[in-house]
Amino acid sequence: MLLIRCPWCGDRAESEFSCGGEAGISRPLEPNALNDADWSDYLFNRTNTRGAHKELWNHAAGCRRWFEAERDTVSYVIKRTYKLGQAN
Repeated sequence: MLLIRCPWCGDRAESEFSCGGEAGISRPLEPNALNDADWSDYLFNRTNTRGAHKELWNHAAGCRRWFEAERDTVSYVIKRTYKLGQAN
């Protein structure tokens, strides 16, 4: 079983969490100005990094808070987790 450290609750089983995808994706500043191709790029295209990757996670069966995790997509090892906006 994989343990994930929630910044608020501590180490918990992976089954308590849901992954929210890649972290650091900013919403378009002027969404009404985007054409269909730009919206498609924003909604669906991700970097799909091999190796170190930042992701959003939700402690769905616990405190229900969102946080960020740095995870290696090859080994699945989670290097660290932290509250949103506290990357440093």
